[in-house]
Amino acid sequence: MTDTASASQINAPGAAAVPPPGDASGGTWAPNKTPRARAKRIGGSIGKHTLLIGAATLMIYPLLWMLVSSLRPTEIIFRTPGLWLQNLEFENYVAGWQALTHPFGHYLLNSSIVVIGCILGNLVSCSMAAYAFARLEFPLRRLLFGIMLITIMIPFHVIVIPQYILFSQLDWINTFWPLVVPKILATDAFFIFLMVQFIRGIPKDMDEAARIDGAGHARIFIQVILPLMIPALATTTIFTFIWTWNDFFTALIYLTSPDMFTVPVALRSYVDATGQSNWGALFAMSIVSLLPVFFAFLLGQKFLVKGIATTGIK
Repeated sequence: MTDTASASQINAPGAAAVPPPGDASGGTWAPNKTPRARAKRIGGSIGKHTLLIGAATLMIYPLLWMLVSSLRPTEIIFRTPGLWLQNLEFENYVAGWQALTHPFGHYLLNSSIVVIGCILGNLVSCSMAAYAFARLEFPLRRLLFGIMLITIMIPFHVIVIPQYILFSQLDWINTFWPLVVPKILATDAFFIFLMVQFIRGIPKDMDEAARIDGAGHARIFIQVILPLMIPALATTTIFTFIWTWNDFFTALIYLTSPDMFTVPVALRSYVDATGQSNWGALFAMSIVSLLPVFFAFLLGQKFLVKGIATTGIK
């Protein structure tokens, strides 16, 4: 009889909200939010998403404009603003692929060679340097690590002339060596610091266990540390790929022959400072050159976020 009365009181119109029987959450029970509160929360969510979509559209607009312009005739690219397309025309892609001394695939191949060399150089040299700073004990280790970090703050343009003189004396001008060799010598202090922080997050007990089994530093580095550094190595690979693929200044300095041009330098050839520039072909080949970067980031996004997020976490 008592249970029936209690149930009728709970379900009665206008009755005060009562916690449901058997609620063992241990917290204070609160009734459902009022329609006004729900409407306010939904309105705030819509406002945030609208702001994010607007900001994303603003940032991606130049890329969308370039994509649309690559599908327009060159003579109307700058006369027709906006993103509206009347007809899809792919002549710019066909003309741009064959417009220079070599097919555009030749410059894609040159950039691929440089990128592969830089990625391998950074992975090998930076990981070895990072292991030395993180695990080995040697004189002036802290001082050398501090000097290495200071090099991050040195502008690249300060060392351009000394490097050019050195590579010129080695007869490396108009070759890929000036673009690849510095990576083999662990000149990217950012990646060394990234890997050092990641290795410091790996327990030293694993090193000691391997040392008890008779492993030396080389075996510990290859069989213990490297397999655990996959996120940091993937981050280094992605950043090196993007930065090297888009590097225009260094390639412009050292590559003088059209046969050796990489993609950024080849794209510059479409723009003539004294005559007629082929803007349609330039935009078309720019879209083509962006595809490898887009897919590299798309495929490696998970490792990129994981590598940065877990760096330095014990």
